[in-house]
Amino acid sequence: MTVAIDMAAERNKNISSTIKDISSRLFGFIKQRVASTEDAEDILQEVFYQFAGNTEPIEQATSWLYRVTRNKIIDNYRKHKLPLADDVFQNQESNDDPFNWKEMLLPSDSTPETEYLRTIFWEELKAALDELPAEQRDVFIQHEIEDISFKEIAALTGESVATLISRKRYAVLHLRERLRNLKDELLNY
Repeated sequence: MTVAIDMAAERNKNISSTIKDISSRLFGFIKQRVASTEDAEDILQEVFYQFAGNTEPIEQATSWLYRVTRNKIIDNYRKHKLPLADDVFQNQESNDDPFNWKEMLLPSDSTPETEYLRTIFWEELKAALDELPAEQRDVFIQHEIEDISFKEIAALTGESVATLISRKRYAVLHLRERLRNLKDELLNY
């Protein structure tokens, strides 16, 4: 009985030590990828909750924590509304595009195939957002995902509304290009 108690105490000590050692770095990592401090705190809490509740041995705790964190950030993007669907998925070359992103991505049906495609989309969107300069990414997320008006963002950041609109436009152009490549890959698969 005392061996089991000693093992549990050692495990708790290791978990606490790991959390203490990495929490500030992990929080900074999350904060760079989400728009609000509250979301970053929620994600960090979810990651540590999963870490503490894990019953399997973890060989590389830091790597495991960052991998779980990336997944939680992607989940955070997914639970928000579909960003800028009318604008990002607009086909500038032709209005006769047979590939309808919104039909595929909106949760009207849920088959294994559509879930897989949605997962690919959200991963690509996250990767494309990560490629943007922080100013463009932040204004896109705040305006499209968090539904904050340009006027409110301007008040928070001190930037002009015109500057914010311009930054969002560049983000949209980048996302359009990246998602066009994904669409081409899916259509030619």
